[in-house]
Amino acid sequence: MKNILLLVHDDAGQEARIQAALDIGRAVEGHVTCLDVAILPALVGADYVGDAGFGMLLAEERNREAANRATLEARLAREDVPWDWIDATGQIAGCLKGASALADLIVVNRQLDEFPIPDMRTAAGELVVQSGKPILAVPDSLKRMDLETAMVAWDGSATSAAALRAAVPLLKLASRVEIVEIEDDSVRAPVEDAAAYLSRHDIHAMVRRLPHSGRTTADVLADRIATGAFGYVVMGGFGHRRFLEALFGGVTRAMLTRCPVPLFMAH
Repeated sequence: MKNILLLVHDDAGQEARIQAALDIGRAVEGHVTCLDVAILPALVGADYVGDAGFGMLLAEERNREAANRATLEARLAREDVPWDWIDATGQIAGCLKGASALADLIVVNRQLDEFPIPDMRTAAGELVVQSGKPILAVPDSLKRMDLETAMVAWDGSATSAAALRAAVPLLKLASRVEIVEIEDDSVRAPVEDAAAYLSRHDIHAMVRRLPHSGRTTADVLADRIATGAFGYVVMGGFGHRRFLEALFGGVTRAMLTRCPVPLFMAH
């Protein structure tokens, strides 16, 4: 996990994204590629403001990002993580996907809490499905990336296995890893299989089974995360059907809406 692709954009989640990318970059001795996206004006077209108005809005956005770049380049020059910079114009998910061919990890936000524009939750969901890369979706309140403790959400599906495999370089850095299985009769492979896989990478994880008790999967996971015992969560799509539901109201959508710690996700 040496090549980290970081979304750069002057919004409420930018500082959290930068901190997460730099913390991971230091830990793995990696490289951060900053993709600065000037976002095309949404829901505004030529019929509404005219071509000149649309061009003016886009020019303003590019000017803001140029100023953002100048500020951040001065800051990054003082950091101890190697980096480079790419400018792009378009929508977040499309620009990141286009730049991700050689990325090992894409750093974005989950839904922004204070000012939910741009729509980070949708962008994160699209990237998980379409990019073929693991993503780290961080809350905008993140101050530092805690790599010491991790929770792995497991249901035995291909997507949870994909997330587990992709997260191995980070899980190796943790002093405590807990694999959580929810007992809801949908588990395709027992949690012990995941623990055995990690043990072969010299990652000795704890196993915890949680009762479903008629609650949603997202609520059960949220209660466990709320204990404050974990720096981040590794999760897949909880099976193909559930993952498709996630973009419209399932567990992935719920976690991208409210999870208080970073989500490492793969599909």
